[in-house]
Amino acid sequence: ADLAVRGAAGVTTRVADLSDLDVLADLCDEGCDALGGIDVAIIAHGILPDQKACEHSVDATLGALRVNAMSPAALMMRLGEIMVTQGAGSLVVISSVAGDRGRPSNYVYGASKALLSVMGEGMALSLGDRGVNVLVVKPGFVDTPMTAAFPKGALWASAKTVGDEIAEAVRKGRRGVIYAPFWWRFIMLVIRFAPGFVVRRI
Repeated sequence: ADLAVRGAAGVTTRVADLSDLDVLADLCDEGCDALGGIDVAIIAHGILPDQKACEHSVDATLGALRVNAMSPAALMMRLGEIMVTQGAGSLVVISSVAGDRGRPSNYVYGASKALLSVMGEGMALSLGDRGVNVLVVKPGFVDTPMTAAFPKGALWASAKTVGDEIAEAVRKGRRGVIYAPFWWRFIMLVIRFAPGFVVRRI
């Protein structure tokens, strides 16, 4: 209803279980058919798993990786194929700074995001010459329902701030990796080269 009020000629929605890997290719194809092509696709789903529960359960770990890594990866591959066939398109995948360095408090979540970051960066290099811009976005701390219980501080950004940066990057045809807000690039540069005894305290 909001999109229609803002001037959309038509709106199509689809409810799907994104942990069901068997439905994802059809979901992409249905979206392509409904829209007559896909100009921009944003993959932004995921969960914040309970790290302690994952440490004591292989099933919990694999379930988190299924939602946060395998599902987005399957969507990236199919959407990439669609856009290559079109000869154009922007594919945006939301990763996280958590994937830049393993930390004791969230390494299952971080591992899933690391997969998306490396895969997206490789796709950006592979598909760029075929008219497809693949953009990996690594947000820092973002105030969303997923992080509602976390205490907020100076390093936190609003979802609107991150969204505006993503929209601007897509408009400019950016590909590869960006941090959002941009200054997280410098924070993570320090963290990546910090010794292990420092990272254990973060």
